Amino acid sequence: MKNDTFVIDTNNLISAFLFEYSTPKLAYDKVKQLGKIVESIETLNEFCDVFIRAKFDKYISFDKRLKIINDFMEIAIPQKITETIIDCRDSKDNKFLELAVAAKASCIITGDKDLLVLHPFRGIPILNSTDFLEKF
Repeated sequence: MKNDTFVIDTNNLISAFLFEYSTPKLAYDKVKQLGKIVESIETLNEFCDVFIRAKFDKYISFDKRLKIINDFMEIAIPQKITETIIDCRDSKDNKFLELAVAAKASCIITGDKDLLVLHPFRGIPILNSTDFLEKF
């Protein structure tokens, strides 16, 4: 591993926080054991914007989601983006590549096929939660 720094995409974070015994939750917990999670202003904003949506009310209260967001912000390490990347076929996902490159991440954890097809990206593994748990 490069420096035990990890990027987790929005969907994996949300799944980890919504479903206590899910594979994304196991991967999230493993990341916290191995090293640190990095976030950029763009990835953090997306996570916050999506996680506060009313569609998640049936899983977890709004107040609990706000607490989760605050707790996440305390552990995630802010990373300044140093380069614009346009390699992903879904332009909304380039922010995760930019974050991983800037942080010299050990891995990007995602279930997004638009990112997974780029594995590895500039030497950075892009893995789903299951593969991450097997590899790390």
